[in-house]
Amino acid sequence: MTSLFATMRSATIFMSLLALPGCFDSEAPPGAQVADALATSATVTIMTFNVQNLFDNIDDPGKDDKAYLPIAAKQAKAHIAECNEIKVASWRNECLHLDWSDIAIDRKLTVLAEAIKQVNDGQGADIIAFQEVENVSILNRLRTGYLADSGYLPAILIEGDDRRGIDVGFLSKLPLAEPAVLHQLAIVGFPDRVGDTRGILQATFELPDGSLLTGFAVHFPAPFHPTAMRVAAYEHLFDLRNALPDDHYVFAAGDFNTTSKEDATFGLLDKYARPHWTVAHDIGCDGCRGSYFYHRDSTWSFLDMILFSSPGGKKTTWRIRADSVQIANRTAAQVSDAGRPLRYDAARQVGVSDHWPLVLSIEPAEKQ
Repeated sequence: MTSLFATMRSATIFMSLLALPGCFDSEAPPGAQVADALATSATVTIMTFNVQNLFDNIDDPGKDDKAYLPIAAKQAKAHIAECNEIKVASWRNECLHLDWSDIAIDRKLTVLAEAIKQVNDGQGADIIAFQEVENVSILNRLRTGYLADSGYLPAILIEGDDRRGIDVGFLSKLPLAEPAVLHQLAIVGFPDRVGDTRGILQATFELPDGSLLTGFAVHFPAPFHPTAMRVAAYEHLFDLRNALPDDHYVFAAGDFNTTSKEDATFGLLDKYARPHWTVAHDIGCDGCRGSYFYHRDSTWSFLDMILFSSPGGKKTTWRIRADSVQIANRTAAQVSDAGRPLRYDAARQVGVSDHWPLVLSIEPAEKQ
């Protein structure tokens, strides 16, 4: 597949592909392409995107954001001493030496916008669920400065309790039907790990026909935490879904942090997702291996998922269009030479995120 990705990097082919959402899997057969998913007036596109540490470079009191400061702000003895307390070498080096400058942030926002604008003829998905965003200010900066022509309404983000300060959020072109709510994740039995969890952000949008679509933006506990924590997160999400009025369409989008190995061992999706939701990549994204690649064991996983459910008994029912489910990885900056997600490296000015976004379209059943 090296030749395919080299071809993708050529300017002529890249520009012709930019308007089309799609999936190029690094290990798919040569020439494999997923069908185009073109937006129409009766179509709503949904994307989930873990944007890998989208921080500003202002120290946020009460949050452990000291790695994401300009290098000039890292010279104090107190800062150096705090960094040296970090046990993980890569995190310690980042804390000490990462220059999170204005230039680094500008580059990060630029490549994120390019990745987002792969869909809908360069306009971006109608709703995007984000993970790993520091605050509403940096998300609005992305919206107004780099996605200004895409028509997004003010960002939706409510500060949570994650000690690093990363949150989930939404950008949407659809209006809110009611105020958004952040539900702190209900996980009992792990009081020492609460600071490494994110809440579930609930926002209800008005669809073009007046129906209501409730979205949950999620970022479940990381894989190094016990499986029981992710089970609790799935159960909490299900309880929130069940508490909604019967006439709401519902989606949950985000980083579920369920690896392919964990799912094979414990059957998390079969137990906690598929009985209640349509799992998007079950019905589409043919040939896609996943949204995230674990280098330590060379495995692909759909850490990033979109789950969807429709109310019963409605004359007009919005559903996922199966051929629209895609991994959005067509910008050259997103893909490593090995055909894997290329994490953002501020020092080398390469990459976008260590996750690839997942995108789909929903539309009324009579159009299918």
